[in-house]
Amino acid sequence: QGKYDDALSVYNKSLKITLTKLGDNHPSIANIYDKIGQVYCHQGKYDDALPVFNKSLKTQLTQLDENHPSIAITYSNIGQVYKHQGKYDKALPMFNKSLKITITKLSNNHPNIANTYNNIGQVYNNQGKYDDALSIHNKSLKITLTRLSGNHSIIANTYRDIGQVYNNQGKYDDALSVYNKSLKITLTKLEDNHPSIANTYDNIGQVYNNQDKYDDALSVYYKSLKIKLTQLGDNHPSIAITYNNIGKAYSDQGKYDEALSMLNKSLKIRLVQLGDNHPSITDTYNNIARVYNSQGKYDNALSTYNKSLKIQQAQLGDNHPSTAITYNGIGNVYVNLGKHDDALLVYKKSLKIELAQPGENHPYTAEIYNNIGQMNIYQGNYDNALLMLNKSLKIHLTRYGDNHLGITNTYHNIASVYRRQGKYDDAQSICNKSLKMILTKFGDNCNHPRIARIYRHIGKVYTDQGKYDDAISMISKSIKIDLTKLGDNHPIIANTYGELGHVYKNQGKYDDALSVYYKSLKIKLSQAGKNYLSISLTYDRIGQVYHCQGKCDEALSMLNKSLKLNLTRFANNHPNIVSLHNKIARVYNQQAKYDDALSIFNKSLKLILTRLGNNHPRTAAIYRDIGQVYNDQGKYDDALSVYNKSLKIILTKLDDNHPSIASTYDNIGLVYNKQGKYDDALSVHNKSLKIKLTRLGDNHQSIAITYRNIGQVYNDQGKHDEALSMFNKSLKITIKQLGNNHPSIANTYNKIGQVYNNQGKYDDALSVYNKSLKITLTRLGDNHPNIANTYGDIGQVYNDQGKYDDALSVYNKSLKITLTKFDDNHPSIAKTYDNIGLVYNKQGKYDDALSVHNKSLKIKLTRLGDNH
Repeated sequence: QGKYDDALSVYNKSLKITLTKLGDNHPSIANIYDKIGQVYCHQGKYDDALPVFNKSLKTQLTQLDENHPSIAITYSNIGQVYKHQGKYDKALPMFNKSLKITITKLSNNHPNIANTYNNIGQVYNNQGKYDDALSIHNKSLKITLTRLSGNHSIIANTYRDIGQVYNNQGKYDDALSVYNKSLKITLTKLEDNHPSIANTYDNIGQVYNNQDKYDDALSVYYKSLKIKLTQLGDNHPSIAITYNNIGKAYSDQGKYDEALSMLNKSLKIRLVQLGDNHPSITDTYNNIARVYNSQGKYDNALSTYNKSLKIQQAQLGDNHPSTAITYNGIGNVYVNLGKHDDALLVYKKSLKIELAQPGENHPYTAEIYNNIGQMNIYQGNYDNALLMLNKSLKIHLTRYGDNHLGITNTYHNIASVYRRQGKYDDAQSICNKSLKMILTKFGDNCNHPRIARIYRHIGKVYTDQGKYDDAISMISKSIKIDLTKLGDNHPIIANTYGELGHVYKNQGKYDDALSVYYKSLKIKLSQAGKNYLSISLTYDRIGQVYHCQGKCDEALSMLNKSLKLNLTRFANNHPNIVSLHNKIARVYNQQAKYDDALSIFNKSLKLILTRLGNNHPRTAAIYRDIGQVYNDQGKYDDALSVYNKSLKIILTKLDDNHPSIASTYDNIGLVYNKQGKYDDALSVHNKSLKIKLTRLGDNHQSIAITYRNIGQVYNDQGKHDEALSMFNKSLKITIKQLGNNHPSIANTYNKIGQVYNNQGKYDDALSVYNKSLKITLTRLGDNHPNIANTYGDIGQVYNDQGKYDDALSVYNKSLKITLTKFDDNHPSIAKTYDNIGLVYNKQGKYDDALSVHNKSLKIKLTRLGDNH
């Protein structure tokens, strides 16, 4: 009944009577000690259980022959204590002593031997020695099938033990097969409402949950719950187990409120029945903490994990495998909090425990290596990350073979490293391995959520490669599966919409991007127990689209919403906060608020240097951002200085052919071009081109950018034919990759128009400028800064043609847009005033010309200083 205090009370009454009547060395005393020890085990009071079992053993060894069957039972009881304590090396000798006695006294085929084999098999299972476990359990099964009827409860128990091993191996069909054999026996031997049947339903549910068949899992869990509530009442510890299982299933589905409801029911029962220090309570605390972590409630998660840890340290010691699991969970929270040093510290504690107890080749050791590998990814230590991830992979392959679902997580992380290293073919190869494994396991037409996850990963690789149509295809497959399996309001759907929006943004399909981002936001805002950090990510992404659209005020509004949510969770030096400040600074740079932008970037730099040091890829990224501001300010030497700092870091951290190196060469080349150092500019742009052609192939959009940069240098050198050749190469790639209407195509048309204008081919120049204008008006609306730039270019042609009124008309259109989009002191406004002044001068309107040139001068002195 789970009334352990009542049981102890009457056992102690029995003990008192027996001690009075029979003395303290009678075998009956030992029997009572064994029963008291078993109650302590149920209560998780292993330190209390061990002394009474040892009292029993001492009594029996004094009074009975050393090979008496009762002594075998006590050895087995002591072995159970050590097993629960995670002291597997001490448990096995006890079970083997029990086995030796039983074989000696009862023969090789006695059913009691089968029980001992099962105990030994459970230890091997906990150690991750699955083949040894199966071997021992099958010995047990052979004995029981020979000696007992085919429907005996011991056979059902052995099938359950075998099922547990198969479940841990990821052999879910085999697990279900033997669990159903167990269920069939218990349904035959016992009535439909027996608690043993409920336990088997729980086991079957765990398999379904591991297969991500959450509805099937919940169905059998609720069958189990119904039986237990009928037979055991609503406060039995066994019911707490089922509530715990149901809570975990809801959590895995992303139904966090339902999960917490069930887990708190489980916790309440365990606290009442077992007290607040029982080890099984830690399982519920850990599951609750995982829900809080998924919800972004990191303080609650840490508090709950620490409750669990305190119990484990008190009851099981600091070296128990369960303690390692809790340390690992705490590490996961620290990762989300951006406390990477703290995360690494507790991961290493967890690893130390695992290496000491289950050993180097235990599956949970593989999980910890996997987590440490992820930490190294965050820290930019990609070689160390691969070292850890490959250790994890080796353990999985050794333990499970190459077809276990758990391996897919490690494959995904390895692919993430390759993506960050720019090794896209290697990333693609790893993702395809993972996909092949899942399709082999579940069938080509399967709608398994894990397949959806792999499609998302492949989509990310395609996005990095600039293969946007392929990326959309993969992400859309993922969404289709998730909508079928999870419904249209699940957090995973919201996140996948976010991935789709990222692709649309890269394609320049800003309205489409905003549409799916707002779908994502709607789902996230509708969730009870909102994950505010996930919501903040969507605000962040929407802000970036508005930035691309030149809608700086809207961009800043969204980015500041994201920042506000993050500041409720994180300190100012958290990577999320630093990243958002940098995005805000980029908007300020676009607005020509250079001092504001630099102020933020320099604060970010200081924080990054403190947290990650001077040799991290994120440090390099900040230097690039600062370089862009200096370049826009015309501080070319300062720009080159920080770009070269960035280059030095990434050359150290990444291989010589990484795309980030190429991008930095391009940045340096743009500065050289503005300085009139055309040969230097061409040299670094060609270095960039060589890297990109090697790593990305000859059709990547990034290559189109480099061709355009080279074309600009040739144009500025007056080498118009070479310039056109480069611009047309760029145009061909961009049309192929992004379609005819991408804003990047408009940009390239503008470059081509400038060459035609320089060649005096005014009609050709106007033709391509109008193509550019049509695209930009369609994609970005009639008030985008890019449109102002194109009007400026058209005005230049009209001015060169002597069509001064037409020139003034389009220059004023340009001026109207820039005055609307930027503050009155933006350099773009000064440039337009100068253009207008040049026309007035040609018209002989000298006073008007001086007036607008002086307006331009005032702006430039204010914004750029007197030496620009």
